[in-house]
Amino acid sequence: MRAPDFWWQPEAGAAAIALWPASRIWGAAAAWRMGRGADFRPPVPVLCVGNLVVGGAGKTPTAIAMVRAVRGRGLRPGILASGYGGAARAPVLVDPSRHRAAEVGDEALVLAAAAPTVIAARRPAGARRLLDEGVNFLILDDGFQDPSVAKDVTIVAVDAGAGVGNGRVIPAGPLRAPLNGQLRRSDTLLIIGEGDRAEPLIRTAARSGRPVMRAKLAPNSVRAWRKGRALAYAGIGRPQKFFDTLAAINVDLAHARAFPDHHRFTAAEAAQLLDTSKAEGLRLITTEKDYARLAGENGVLAQLRERSEPFPVTLKFDNPTAVGELIDEAIRRAAEGAGRG
Repeated sequence: MRAPDFWWQPEAGAAAIALWPASRIWGAAAAWRMGRGADFRPPVPVLCVGNLVVGGAGKTPTAIAMVRAVRGRGLRPGILASGYGGAARAPVLVDPSRHRAAEVGDEALVLAAAAPTVIAARRPAGARRLLDEGVNFLILDDGFQDPSVAKDVTIVAVDAGAGVGNGRVIPAGPLRAPLNGQLRRSDTLLIIGEGDRAEPLIRTAARSGRPVMRAKLAPNSVRAWRKGRALAYAGIGRPQKFFDTLAAINVDLAHARAFPDHHRFTAAEAAQLLDTSKAEGLRLITTEKDYARLAGENGVLAQLRERSEPFPVTLKFDNPTAVGELIDEAIRRAAEGAGRG
């Protein structure tokens, strides 16, 4: 499903204003839910990587970056994810060699390549399953608005090029819950990428005493992607961000095909991409999530995966020291039993 374009306009238009009463109801319910007490307090530090809005903000690469930082502290991190887009409801330890996106979701397959990852519809059950694997530091990928697992530190990822859109709550805008309530429950904002759409949010955070970190998504290599013309395709929260990243490193893009977030490609779509690639002699480049979503498919979808090249990126923090300090703070709060909510 593609988010409405009016969500991302800087000002609320007629559609957003008309949906304001429904937003009030949604926002009140979301605020009540976030204010509930935790159902489960894990006996290990818990760091949550969340976001304020619907759609991609960079949570997955942030969670993977935190895995590396936690390991740098000599700990064994594990990731708890929702498995969005997958059919599994009970806790599942994700195995990329045998699970498909239809079962566990595309994000979980990417995360599981970095650290032990469990998906579960009910996060407390998923956290317990992950603890059974011997991890001693939990990273929640998403789950910021879900209070069921107590959190020690929460990082809120924000796309610098999108910010919080028109600043309205679903369905009038992209906010998952009222902004002020979400900021109160966050420990730091992580502004990812370039752009000025997050500047008003940064000023709001400053007034409420919330620190701000910055980071950029950088390709793991550059030179290899400049060889030959390419057709790029993506079904993520903001496909244009992916295409802009390719353009920024001077990839010769002949075509850029955008699909809705978590899109399940059809045989016809795969055939069209393959035909265009073959007819024009183009490389096929896609995101790691889209590549993972094609795993285990048959026929023309399997051919699309075989012909496609996943474009890996890594999150680079402007201030890596601040990341280590957040991890240490999570460890301290867990030891003291403070900040658990």
